[in-house]
Amino acid sequence: MSDLLAQATDELYSADPEEFTQRRADLAAQARDQGQPDVAKRITALRKPTRSAWVVNRLVRDHPEAASRLSELAGQLRAGGNGARIRELTEARSRLVDELTRQAFAASGTGSPPAALREDVIATLNAALADPEVAGNLSAGTLTRAVHWAGFGLMPLSDEPSPAPAKPRKASAPPESELDRRSRRQEKIISTERAVAEAAAAVESATREERELEDTVRHLEAELEQARQRLGDARRQSYRAESRRQRAAAELDRLKDQASEE
Repeated sequence: MSDLLAQATDELYSADPEEFTQRRADLAAQARDQGQPDVAKRITALRKPTRSAWVVNRLVRDHPEAASRLSELAGQLRAGGNGARIRELTEARSRLVDELTRQAFAASGTGSPPAALREDVIATLNAALADPEVAGNLSAGTLTRAVHWAGFGLMPLSDEPSPAPAKPRKASAPPESELDRRSRRQEKIISTERAVAEAAAAVESATREERELEDTVRHLEAELEQARQRLGDARRQSYRAESRRQRAAAELDRLKDQASEE
């Protein structure tokens, strides 16, 4: 990558997405003016990131260690282990994703992100733990969209393709060994443990969202109570003001009647 292209890429994926299109055109024009039409074409081909992708890009650009922390945990998740180890790694994943999500919104200056934006950022960080390609794009800080991992379980078991289904056993084949049965049983146990750990992570995420919504409801209820108190005060002031007006009007009528009698 040329220096001019690298500088343009850094600027475009760091700046707010609302400025992306116009700034991309300006940078491409500068490249053409400097006699680098190929670079201008590559700048023009850079895709505008969504808001959620930009938030993640800002995270890794402001906190370069975030990508390496994700990579390290991803390796541990791929290695797997027994049920206790998987639960430990699941908790570590949840803590890391929560921490990086907070850092991402702080880096992007997003104080109160909408729920959908938060979900996209969390999903992208989880996808980076599951997919090396996503992790590479995240590390470069050039994501263009949020990514949702669609695989089964916490992580793909390996980067190798799944083995082809076994052919039906012929009648003359030797009986299954006890070792084979134990091996398959252990694989089922590990698979089920992964499913349990994933379900536990989903419960944790849902519980966290529930707590956040409860806090929001309590906050709104407190604001509503304060508004009701202000409304009551305003009504009382209005009543007193109306009473004063009526007394003043009655006194004015009395004075007018008195003046007319004289």
